[in-house]
Amino acid sequence: MTRSIADLNVSRETVERLEIYAELLRKWNSKINLVAPSTIEDLWTRHFADSAQLLKLAPARLGHWADLGTGGGFPGLIIALLLHEQSGSHRMTLVESDGRKSAFLRTVLRETGVKADVITDRIENVPPLAAAVVSARALAPLTKLLEYADRHLGQGGLALLQKGQAWEKELRDASSEWHFNYHVDKSVVQENSVILSVTGVRRV
Repeated sequence: MTRSIADLNVSRETVERLEIYAELLRKWNSKINLVAPSTIEDLWTRHFADSAQLLKLAPARLGHWADLGTGGGFPGLIIALLLHEQSGSHRMTLVESDGRKSAFLRTVLRETGVKADVITDRIENVPPLAAAVVSARALAPLTKLLEYADRHLGQGGLALLQKGQAWEKELRDASSEWHFNYHVDKSVVQENSVILSVTGVRRV
């Protein structure tokens, strides 16, 4: 199997944790919809490497990272696994409203020995998290994501938002309701997809 995540120079122990995650995901995916079945065979690229690329865009001093609408663990659980062996004061919060998916996330954390907080609730119901980084993947239109970011980012925080080919239209639509600064990085995994690094979110 080609592990395109290997270019991150992760340790053997981290690869082993990712393999545990992959095995659990395949097992649980037959019971609950964590990822599209058609992407299972390309799991390491479509989901693992696609999530891992956010780490290179994050600030050096991470602090609190909140992943919104984590689903099957992307990108937040992958980031938590990759950060596990690094020293520092970082912590990960995974927000997922689906109880079954939250149970899956907790199972992966337990089986891999990785620490993260899992909150089972709707994003808009969660008290403000004051996070340094907020991330989201395939969750909602940008206008809604900026609403979430405004609620859960701390002062000076950064939102890392993975968007598909309609990202330019979403930027135009969002600008009618929000002021924000952004930088665009092309996805290294998904063609026509980008990562928006967003700061300074406030309502128009």
